[in-house]
Amino acid sequence: MDFEAIRVDGYPIDTELADAASVGHELAHSAHGYLGTPRALVWRNPSSDWRLFVLLLPLASRLSLMTNPIFSRLTRDWGLHIRFLGVDPAQRLYDFRGLLTDSTLKELVAALAHWLHDTSRSDAPTLDVLFGVLARNMLTIVERRRRDWARHLARERRLEPQVAGSLFDRADRYPEFVGALRQALRQELIDVQLYGRVLRSIDLREMAVETRVASIVEGTLDPVTLAKLGRSRVGKHAGCYNWLLLDPRRAAPRSYVLGRLPAFAQFFADALIDAEPLVLDAGADPLASFDDDDEPTAIEVQSDLRRLAPQPAGAAAPAWLKQAIDSGQDRAVIVSLARHFAVSENVIRALWRQCPAPLGAPPTWHLVQILRRLDELPERSWPRDEAGWLALMSRAIPAAAH
Repeated sequence: MDFEAIRVDGYPIDTELADAASVGHELAHSAHGYLGTPRALVWRNPSSDWRLFVLLLPLASRLSLMTNPIFSRLTRDWGLHIRFLGVDPAQRLYDFRGLLTDSTLKELVAALAHWLHDTSRSDAPTLDVLFGVLARNMLTIVERRRRDWARHLARERRLEPQVAGSLFDRADRYPEFVGALRQALRQELIDVQLYGRVLRSIDLREMAVETRVASIVEGTLDPVTLAKLGRSRVGKHAGCYNWLLLDPRRAAPRSYVLGRLPAFAQFFADALIDAEPLVLDAGADPLASFDDDDEPTAIEVQSDLRRLAPQPAGAAAPAWLKQAIDSGQDRAVIVSLARHFAVSENVIRALWRQCPAPLGAPPTWHLVQILRRLDELPERSWPRDEAGWLALMSRAIPAAAH
């Protein structure tokens, strides 16, 4: 096992930030937490059943308070921004954030508080907590996983830094430090020049860390699947990576559909990853959902679609939708998606011809509202530029305007 704690680089400006007499005690304290907290704890090959564990951490500036039961709310808020990733021997990417319950977070806070003040920097207590989390959910040993194993596959977030939906959401990691920095500026404890220099140092430090962590994670993933994903215009979307990897026989038609409809990336990851894998047999792939003999023909898919009633928008993806997408037939995909979202085929067909980049890959619930909004308009009235698409999205979802 190889352990590494990844921290931000030091800069000359740190000396000024640490001088409480110059910048105030609050900013100096926040700066100490900002500089001292690891951004990620990385375990390469933590066991024979795992290739990688990565724990992405927000600032731990209040760990001393969080160890007190009175401040359990602080622990809960802090824990919301933790990311716990795992990569198994089959190179599947998992997101175990849902396993970090309140009781587990308390254990994790105590372990981190001990670790940060331990001069030996032993990683054993923190790793023990993480393995305890997995053991309680029977996920420690790959061969003993339960039927609900696949629900922990990563479905959201992107591995690229500084993109929408990135795994590295800076706003969630150090709001206290930025808040203390702005407060010091308002109180004229620091000047605008120092404020700007600190912000530039933040960008440089965080980008270096994010790039490094992303390269570590990507280095354990399947390069062929990542290449297919890159050609699809979707980017390094964790859920779509798993969707392509889970069935290499169908990776080609799936990446083709992603290339035509990148705005549907999150929907595909949410709805089409099999959430109930087969019971394990010795040497079997538990996440394989179909045999080659089950591959539908284009005629069979289209025949089935003609007999189906329109599906309510946002409904769980039925087997016929999965089969249509995996068929590799354009019309079968367009018709099935239109019926699943209960919109006209012309809406899906127009997006299939040219899916606007400003749409990005919105959450599934947001995509439903956008499709409904487009269905209300004739295609000639659709936006023609980025500003127009952003305006349409904000009208479909008022919160998107803020």
